[in-house]
Amino acid sequence: MVRPLAQLKRLGAGLLLATSLAAPVAAEIPARKGWAIHASTKDYQTLLADLKAAVKAQNMGVVTEAGPTGAAAARGITIPGNRVVGVFANDYAVQILELSAAAMIEAPIRFYVTEEGDGTATLSYKTPSHVFAPYVPEAGEKLSAVATQLDAVFSAIATAALRE
Repeated sequence: MVRPLAQLKRLGAGLLLATSLAAPVAAEIPARKGWAIHASTKDYQTLLADLKAAVKAQNMGVVTEAGPTGAAAARGITIPGNRVVGVFANDYAVQILELSAAAMIEAPIRFYVTEEGDGTATLSYKTPSHVFAPYVPEAGEKLSAVATQLDAVFSAIATAALRE
């Protein structure tokens, strides 16, 4: 049977709506080059709060925050917790700007907190040395040194946030 286009569009829209209302299950983030990925036993809200406290303890600042979870909930859709937290500090920004204006497009560097299907959460981030590596040929080894300092700061933040 051949269906008119309007019927097919309605059918497709219905399937899309039914699919979008099904609660998605978080998928683990696979290992990838330049990323630090840490599973935790903490729930999403606890890990997010602990991350923010660890950022402050390292004299860094939460510069941005974004995630689809709240907006989806406002639309009646339940999805696992998902938050991107941009972290940086002005002293690093000034150092990097002196070396490469283009490199500052990468700031703030982001942590990613994701809720897993079992109720635990994962903390992930791209290492600063990986993020800034494309700018080292232009900016020189001083940028690499700043990025390495930031690697240690981000590692300390992650360690503190994940600590039980």
